[in-house]
Amino acid sequence: MDGITFGRASLLCTLLLWAFQVCSGTVDVEAAPKVEVLKGETAKLPCKYTVSTSSSTTVVEWYIEEQETRKRVAFRSEGDDGKTDDGTPLTGRATIGEDFTLTITSVQPSDELSFFCQANAGPAGVGEASTSLKVFFAPEKPELTRPSSQAISVGAPTSSEIGTCVTKNGHPQPRIIWFKDGQPLPEIKDKREDTHMVPSLVKESSGLYTVKSTLFMKPTKADKDSEFQCTVEYSMPGDQNKQKKSNTININLNYPSEKATFTLVNTDPVKEGDTVTMKCETDGNPQPEFDFTKDDKAVSGVGGMLVLKSVKRSDAGVYKCTATDFDNLDADLSGTISLVVNYIDSVSVIPVEPQVVMLGDKVEWQCKTKASAVHTVQWKKGSEVLSQDGTLSIQDVSYDKAGEYMCVGAVPSVPGLTAQASVSLTVKGKPMIETPVAGEVGKEGDSVTLKCSAYGSPAPQVIWKPSGKESISLEANKVVATVTLQATAEVMKDGVICEVSNEHGTDSKTFSVAIKRAIPANENSADRGPSNLSFCVRYALGDVCAVACCFAMLRD
Repeated sequence: MDGITFGRASLLCTLLLWAFQVCSGTVDVEAAPKVEVLKGETAKLPCKYTVSTSSSTTVVEWYIEEQETRKRVAFRSEGDDGKTDDGTPLTGRATIGEDFTLTITSVQPSDELSFFCQANAGPAGVGEASTSLKVFFAPEKPELTRPSSQAISVGAPTSSEIGTCVTKNGHPQPRIIWFKDGQPLPEIKDKREDTHMVPSLVKESSGLYTVKSTLFMKPTKADKDSEFQCTVEYSMPGDQNKQKKSNTININLNYPSEKATFTLVNTDPVKEGDTVTMKCETDGNPQPEFDFTKDDKAVSGVGGMLVLKSVKRSDAGVYKCTATDFDNLDADLSGTISLVVNYIDSVSVIPVEPQVVMLGDKVEWQCKTKASAVHTVQWKKGSEVLSQDGTLSIQDVSYDKAGEYMCVGAVPSVPGLTAQASVSLTVKGKPMIETPVAGEVGKEGDSVTLKCSAYGSPAPQVIWKPSGKESISLEANKVVATVTLQATAEVMKDGVICEVSNEHGTDSKTFSVAIKRAIPANENSADRGPSNLSFCVRYALGDVCAVACCFAMLRD
């Protein structure tokens, strides 16, 4: 009996298993595991499904999951229009297409959720797949600010605030990295450490993040010139990691002085009349008070500067600067400068009076001076150096030696340190006329102007023979007389006489007057092609002016 019962039960199970396999099927759903999109742009979440058995109607539904609760946002059946659900975060922004792709416009950070595409094929079954929507937005460039408090002191018992770095409106949450002198600082949040950061995070109503980080340190003197900067590191689609750098800051650091320097600002050797600047400073911050002395006597300075205007040789000596830093009273904060003021005495010339000598006589001067260093003494007339030993001697004085002479003393090792004195020489004697320059006219009867230059002291009187329109001027140490008259036949034959005289004698010269030579029309044409050659020669012969038009030559 038991055997019969077991056989019947086995047959029944077989029939039921066959019926289940015939009546049921499987639904496979495919969706993108992850979709990335920038804030404000459009996201597309694709969804496809397959059913292993035929199904009269399949409904595709999209769900979002918030706080572990699912909420449908859109659905569509094959052959029907897609519909969206009211009262969801995506209402008015989501649509479902014929291919069951869920499209979301104007994506916001709050849309970063898990989405589920569910295909319901009735008796064939239900299948689903999930998509994670990731929303990105680049944060603003970070801004780095220093605290408004006073300077930081080296050796303070607690860490001091260095600066605060803020970056705004980023998604997902960005990260701030601190740099000192271009090197990243380890991210330490433990306030017990000397160097640490205090971060803060604010999620704005827009869903974007504002990140702030404040750096604290116990700086040393070596940090006085250090440069601090922060960088915001953030993610973008495609597994990209990007960075934006902030401005840089330096810290206002107070630290005690350990040594002082006292320097002469002037780069050239100091000479009388210069302004001298001496600068005293320490390697501490802020700078302490300074006291100045010269040869152990107090002198006044301003801050760390000692300025001496229009110095004299008496200002030379040993200057000392002493600083007092109450944070380091044991330090020797002093320095000295041995100031040398170069000088040159006024030039002494003997004889100092203006010298008047007769033509052909001798004259001599002596020039001397003293200086703080090796010096030179030169006699000059204009730019010409006449003597370099202090003595100027002129033998057989001529008129061209008259004028002003300069004795110049100089210290070559000190640029601009010079002294000078001048003397004058007047040469007396009978007049002397310079070599005459002949006059030229185009033809007889034209006007001609002649110039007679004569040396002499006292200034000579000038007489022209024959006379004309005359004028006299003084040029340097000579008299210049001019006359304008008609070039008569007599003038062209005998010339014009310039006669000069003073109490010491007379001199005269004859100035000739001639017809200008004509320039041949074809002069300098030797290389030209075949041409006629002609010229005309004018010449003066006694009182006869002959004109010869000579020849014309035609080259075959």
